[in-house]
Order: sequence, then structure tokens, then C-alpha cells
Amino acid sequence: MAQTLPGAMDWWARMRPEQPAVVLGGDRLSYGEYKDWSDRVAAMLEADGLLPGDRVAICSTNSLAYCALIMGIIRAGGIVNPVNFRFTPREIRELCETTEPRFAFAAPEFAANVEAAGLTPRPMAEIETLRHAEPALPAHDPLPDAPVVIIATSGSTAKPKGVVFTNRSMTAYAACWAVEETSSSPGSRVITLAPLNTSAGFVQLVHYTVQGCTVYMEPAFVPDAILQLIQDEKISCFGGVPTFFEAITRCPGFAEADLSSIRLATAGGARVSRQLLDTWKAKGITIRQIYGQTEVGGNATMMPEHLAIEEPEKCGWGGVFMDLRVVRADGSDCEPGEPGEILMRSPGMMQGYWRNPEETAKAIRDGWLHSGDIGTLDERGLLTFVDRMKDLIISGGLNISAAEVERVVCEFPGVVEALAIAAPDEKFGETPFVVYHGPAEVDVAALIAHCNTNLSNYKVPRYVAFSADPLPRLATGKLSKPAVREAYAGAHETMARVR
Repeated sequence: MAQTLPGAMDWWARMRPEQPAVVLGGDRLSYGEYKDWSDRVAAMLEADGLLPGDRVAICSTNSLAYCALIMGIIRAGGIVNPVNFRFTPREIRELCETTEPRFAFAAPEFAANVEAAGLTPRPMAEIETLRHAEPALPAHDPLPDAPVVIIATSGSTAKPKGVVFTNRSMTAYAACWAVEETSSSPGSRVITLAPLNTSAGFVQLVHYTVQGCTVYMEPAFVPDAILQLIQDEKISCFGGVPTFFEAITRCPGFAEADLSSIRLATAGGARVSRQLLDTWKAKGITIRQIYGQTEVGGNATMMPEHLAIEEPEKCGWGGVFMDLRVVRADGSDCEPGEPGEILMRSPGMMQGYWRNPEETAKAIRDGWLHSGDIGTLDERGLLTFVDRMKDLIISGGLNISAAEVERVVCEFPGVVEALAIAAPDEKFGETPFVVYHGPAEVDVAALIAHCNTNLSNYKVPRYVAFSADPLPRLATGKLSKPAVREAYAGAHETMARVR
């Protein structure tokens, strides 16, 4: 099984059979157990009729069974179709209309929503019972270029696009950072906080499994618990949004905590403040800024440790197999310091968007992934992220499509037009702020109830403003989001939250 995820699993099961691969809630799954469990899952799916290329939807919170199901699907030649457990039936239905899963699995608390979306969920208990069952050997031999996952990503479109990765692209991504960053060498202990249905959660599980690390999969971010876990388990690598690092520094035990085991600390999604950098540096830890996106496999850059403190606004340069460019609208390369669109090229980037050749052609041109983000490169090739061209609101590390929020708000009676922008939030970094126009003010409580029915909790607006005048427009006739951002800058400070 050349350059496949199951091939990597087999390797570590031989080399380090007793080493924990995943730890969750104190339960430890070794590499040997992980391989055997996923083999049983694969054999079961094959016996049930799963064919190579079939999709399997999963709606669940993180669990060891979820991990075994992921690897079992891939070993059987199927494609993992993670479903956000926060999704409403409508969101699940819209996602699965294009993926058309052959099977669906759901945890008990989400089965009703999956069924309401038109799928027939199988219980995750089926997977749990296979953990200690009789050995099984799946028949399928995975292929390096076979798709293994479709990860929904929120972009500037109202509906999520499905990012497709293959065995080869995911192993190439892991290999890139294994060469570049030895802090996550085999045996390293890594904390991951993201749900497996997100790109961060899925990619981190696969990335660190391929590298032979131990993944500590925490079900929720509880600062005191994370601080204690770092010390108890001698965690090597920890990454998250800056607000996570800030929350940990406010823990009563932070000043006395022994964090000397951490060899790699990374932050993305927002800029790291000088104060936060200095606070962690005093503990001997350099927080290194990263930049990336789902379509490129995860991280595209990482700030070199020896430069991170002096130039905290920069995100670093690409990895050993990651090329970066910043270009003008005509495709020519920008001069150092000149803002332009960030382009990336890597063997670890996506194959394309699932059943969406038009969007794939827009995103990948001449082998380069067009990020839709604005940045600059300095004379050394260090990237500085400037702004997002795409309308994303990043709340607690989760991407929210402004267009999706706007679409749902505009469905509410009395709303003629609406724009969703990001408002600063102390806990989550950003949160949705909606400005709407109509003939009269609507019942905001009813509007929020409508949003709660049709959007995941984290996407529902926390601030709502009524504009008696039509919303500003560009010369092209499109609504002007920059004008709305300017007009409502700081407005949240004097407004009451609506939820």
C-alpha cells in the first residue's frame, strides 16, 4: 500500500504497537489496537456492500469509535463524509445532497437530525462493539490517488463546498511538515481540540497518525484542564487560536505551571499580540504564527522560531514542499511589501471540490491554489496576512460563511436585504453581526428563533441592527460590505446581545 493512510497505520502498528495513537477521556487506543479495530470496521463495511468510492457520512462528537470508523472507511476504499454535529436537518440535507452517502452513522443524540435530513443512520454502537471482536482482514487494497475524505468548508458561497483529499495528498502533507518541523517526530504528544468533522480536527488526526505521534483528543476547551493535561502528559505540541492561549494564561496555576515539555506552539486564525507572545516566552515557549486553509491541506506556513518574537505579525514561509506567491490581479508577482492575492502550491493540497468543476477551476489555476486572501511577502519570502477577500467570520476557530447567514436571515418575513459582518468577541475572537433592511423593524426574537432552526448555534447572529435606509451598494450594484463595516464599526459596544 504505497503512500496510503492505511499503509502508514500498518507501519506504526508494527513499529510501535503499544504506543498510544489516540487518547480521549483517559481511554488510550494503541497503534496496534487502532489498526485491528479499523480492519474490523473495513471488513464489516465491505460485507455490507460498500464499494470503493462510496461515501459514508458520520455525525458524532469525537470518540475513539469515530477514529476507527474513519480509518476503516478509508481502508475499505470508501470516502469519509464528516457531518457537523451542530448542523440542523436542513444543513445536513444540503450537505448530503451532493455527497450522496451510501451509509450514515450517527451518535444517539444526533440520530434524529440525521433521519430528519432524509438519511437512515446506523448507530455508532455498531463500531464500538467491533473494538474487541474477532480479527478480520479487509479485501480492498487502497490506492494512493483514491479520494479518502470530503471536508465541508465555508467559503464566500452560501452553501459549503466539499474539499477532496486523497491518500497521496494527505500523506504528502504530513511528510512536508515531518521534514520541516521535527518537534512532531514519532512519539510526540499532541493536543487537538477541533471536532473531527472540521478540517482542523480531521487533518490533525491524520497528520499526526501518519507521523506516529500520540493525539490527545480533548472534547472541549477547558483552560484549566488543558493546562493540567500539558503538565501531566508532558505534551510536546499545542496549537490553537490566540484566544485559547490567552485563556490559559488567566488560569490560577499558569504562573507555577511546568510547561517545559512543549517544543512547538502555534497560533492561527488571528494575530498574536505582543503581550501574549511575551507572556509565553517568559515560560520558555515561543508562539509561532501560522497561515493556511483547508484547500491546501492545513498549514501553508509556520513562522521560524528564531524570528517569531521579533516579527510577530508575520506568518513565516512555506514548508519544504510548499511554494508561495503573492500576485496582482493580472497574475504578475507583487514586489516585496506590495499587497496581493496569496497563491500556494503543494502536493498536499486538495484534489478539487466534490462534484464542483466550476469552483475547482476558479480555485486551482495552472497548478496554483488561489486562496482569496490578501497578503504580502517581504524580501526574504516571509508572509504577512493582510485581510480576507472571502467573506468568512472566524468564531472560536470555526469558519462561518457570511453568505450562508445572510441567506437564512433574508428568508425571514420582513427582511428585504441583509449583510453579516464580524464583530469582535472576547471569548471567540469574532461573532456574527447582522445588519438588515426592510419596510419596518422585525421581531428580533422571532428572527433569532428562525436562525436557531436553520443554522448551527455558532453561526446564529449575536448582534442584529436595523437599517431604515437600503443598505449601501457598490458601483456594480452589489451590496457594499466595506461600507457596512465602516458604518457599524464599534456598534456592538453599545448594543445588547440578542442571544
